[in-house]
Amino acid sequence: MDEPAVVRDDALEQLGSREFDLLVIGGGIVGAGIAATATQHGLSVALVDRKDFGGGTSSASSKLIHGGLRYLRLGDVGLVREAHEERRILMRTVAPHLVQQLPFLFPLYGDGPYRPFVLQTAIAVYSTLARAKLNGLVDPERARRMVPELRTEGLRKCGLYVDCWTHDSRLTLANVRAAAEAGATVLNYAEVVALRGSEGAVVEADGRTVDVSARVVVNAAGPWIDSVRRLEDPDASPSVRLSKGVHVVVEPERPWTAALTIPHDKVRVSFAVPWEGMLLLGTTDTLHEGSPDDVAVDDADVEQVLAEAARALDPALVTRNRIRSSFAGLRVLPGGEGATANARRETVYMRGPGGMLTVAGGKLTTYRRIALEALDHVRADLGLHRLDRRPQPLPGAVGLDSVAFPESLDPATRSHLLHLYGSLAEDVVGLAADDPSLLEPIAPGAPDLAAQAVYAARHEWARTPDDFLRRRTTLALRGRTEPEVVQRVERLLGDQRQLAVLREAGDADADQP
Repeated sequence: MDEPAVVRDDALEQLGSREFDLLVIGGGIVGAGIAATATQHGLSVALVDRKDFGGGTSSASSKLIHGGLRYLRLGDVGLVREAHEERRILMRTVAPHLVQQLPFLFPLYGDGPYRPFVLQTAIAVYSTLARAKLNGLVDPERARRMVPELRTEGLRKCGLYVDCWTHDSRLTLANVRAAAEAGATVLNYAEVVALRGSEGAVVEADGRTVDVSARVVVNAAGPWIDSVRRLEDPDASPSVRLSKGVHVVVEPERPWTAALTIPHDKVRVSFAVPWEGMLLLGTTDTLHEGSPDDVAVDDADVEQVLAEAARALDPALVTRNRIRSSFAGLRVLPGGEGATANARRETVYMRGPGGMLTVAGGKLTTYRRIALEALDHVRADLGLHRLDRRPQPLPGAVGLDSVAFPESLDPATRSHLLHLYGSLAEDVVGLAADDPSLLEPIAPGAPDLAAQAVYAARHEWARTPDDFLRRRTTLALRGRTEPEVVQRVERLLGDQRQLAVLREAGDADADQP
């Protein structure tokens, strides 16, 4: 892949000159998944996002690839079965570097909403659907060894089952890259400002306006889907509800070998998940009635997350002085009444008066199925006779056992890079061959390297420090956004933009590091 300025100029030119089978609006996990799946079927695809890829909900999730134990209580056995099948596919074939297995404990306290027999039965059903052997009930002593800060006062038993964790925005980015490598034209910071009926859309980016011709337009804009729908039909009524989910990241005292699923009533749970050496706490589930652009974490959200975590954790762990970061995202739920926590996590497909397909809702875990279902809805428009449902490895998913790292990198950094990039980690550290300083950490004590910023600018469409710190690495969630860190990232990204311009101009010295 070329440098970013060249990529953007070429992408804008292609958007205005090619005729695409499919234009996908929204580069979150659903839009990226649709783009990747469509290119695998030989379709010409354009993917645009008005902000960064994964910049909305797809970088603000609970970072879990899971069946959803609580959905059994809601009666969504089919959803749980499908999610477990996708979890296995992602873990084994599609992204084994990004999707990794983790035991979960479900603590039962004397004042809790469940009794041991009920939980044991639910876990037995859940584990059968998951085809997992690790399940059942464990005593407080064993549970405390897995989760050192687990509150044992009043603890009767802990349920034990298995799910997976991931880096959600990098999973999204891997799908964007899969689409691009298969020939898709992809562009972030490119906003659709008008639709042209059944002929495509008008896109603005970098101060330019281009007409994009496409046989089918798919609206996968997540919380912004109704804004896009109103480009097609100004009188379109709201089609979904938005639920705000807030997470808080804290620093643990000791390593955990399991996560916690904490029940609050017979439907709602929250999580405490060991993630990249930190603990991810949350999430809230409250109706958001304002603009999606206005979603933010407030003091009440933080207090709720900490208080709910304290139901099962040592209070000393869940204090404000341990917080390293927090973030908020929006779930897209079907329209209706009642509490958002009780709403079904289903996907809704709608065709507009101009033929645009809108895809609303769904789960990170089942994004592949959502993408295939979206294509199924437009098969006749695109002349697709059949859909190939076989899973394909994402970039970096193959060759994980043969990655060579410089001897100077410690095992923890190697493991970190292997998780984020898979076999592409070798390309990342290879950038330091002529400049060993690129193997230095971006921030002291954190595992992300300067080489990653160069790689993000050249190969991963990163344009701003926030793109890199929050969505290409783990630095923002670690709280490592000090001014000097941001400035260093800005310099590295800026150097790559300048280098790209020089190379495009044919400067002979531009290949020098």
